[in-house]
Amino acid sequence: LDMDTSGVMIFAKTPQAAINLRKQFEEHTVRKTYMARVSGSVIETGRISLPLSPDYDERPRQKVDIKQGKPAYTEYETAAKNPDGTTDLLLYPHTGRTHQLRVHCAHTLGLGCPIIGDMLYGGAPATRLHLHALSITFEHPSSGAATTFTSKKLCFQDI
Repeated sequence: LDMDTSGVMIFAKTPQAAINLRKQFEEHTVRKTYMARVSGSVIETGRISLPLSPDYDERPRQKVDIKQGKPAYTEYETAAKNPDGTTDLLLYPHTGRTHQLRVHCAHTLGLGCPIIGDMLYGGAPATRLHLHALSITFEHPSSGAATTFTSKKLCFQDI
């Protein structure tokens, strides 16, 4: 998780489990669900495909780089449209690039609606980044069973 993102995360207890989990992340078989509050109105559902690479001139930022960026895919759906003009989204990253969700939400070729509190990518000021990891599903390294950890659904009005 990014330093400013709240929610669920997993840790390996053994070196063998760490190797297994790292492989699952590299192969993009781990499924993750995030909730974000963004500035602006977003259509109901969609998919964003924008390749990303580090912005060496403005670290730690990432940038959309059509020629040399690594593929980055995010699906999204609207969870709520709020009276203040913001939108709560469920985000499903299929790749795990640094700042992927933040860039995909903010960039004009993506949603064009930065996450509230995301000062790196143009989000409205807030006490914290409004990005929360709701769940993660993976194959348990020992048993092989599909395992899901879920965080309490965050209500952004409460922060």
